[in-house]
Amino acid sequence: MPAAPPAPPAPPHPSLKSPKSLKQPPAAERVYAHVKQAVLERRYEGGTLLTEGELAEAVGVSRTPVREALLKLEVEGLLRLYPKKGALVLPVSAQEIADVVETRLLVETHSVRKAVPAPPGLLDRLTELLEKQREQAESGDLAAAAVTDRCFHAEIVRSGGNDILSRLYDQLRDRQLRMGVAVMHSHPDRIAKTLAEHEEILAALTAEDAEAAVDVVTRHVGWFQHLARGAAR
Repeated sequence: MPAAPPAPPAPPHPSLKSPKSLKQPPAAERVYAHVKQAVLERRYEGGTLLTEGELAEAVGVSRTPVREALLKLEVEGLLRLYPKKGALVLPVSAQEIADVVETRLLVETHSVRKAVPAPPGLLDRLTELLEKQREQAESGDLAAAAVTDRCFHAEIVRSGGNDILSRLYDQLRDRQLRMGVAVMHSHPDRIAKTLAEHEEILAALTAEDAEAAVDVVTRHVGWFQHLARGAAR
């Protein structure tokens, strides 16, 4: 198992000018946020063994809140705890990818068809997100580009006004982000294709061509099956 990479530098001390700036989230929440973000962005890759001592030092807390945070992350399926050894970051499995793709296709094809004609503001918002993702890709910020990629699709789902469907889609958020970053690292040429397909989705919605939009979404989301066929890591 690869060892955990060196911890990023500790954040600067908060300003002493305002009492409010002295307040920090509880220790367990800080550990939880630190580890989860690192796992989603693949700074802690699948197969990495994390120890309580390393994490306590990285975040600047005792080991007790570290254990609490790791237990929560195990419940979420990101880690597996091994007593007296540490926590193993679980790789993205082929079955998980297949399940996410299947769920996304069901939700997103329905949502993009329902988005014709586009509700007020949707096309402008998608245009903004597309430009933002393009800028992030050009600067090499793959983690941020993956977040914006997910926001692009979530915007279409939310535009339908079905809160239950939106909440279902939101449950995929962490898995989508992790898979998105994995794709961009293992297939660096994919980001250009992703941007082109987002442009196609936007063009189809602008033209009020529901079937064309569904076809692009099906092709775009279905591509992730390449990960399930061996590229998952």
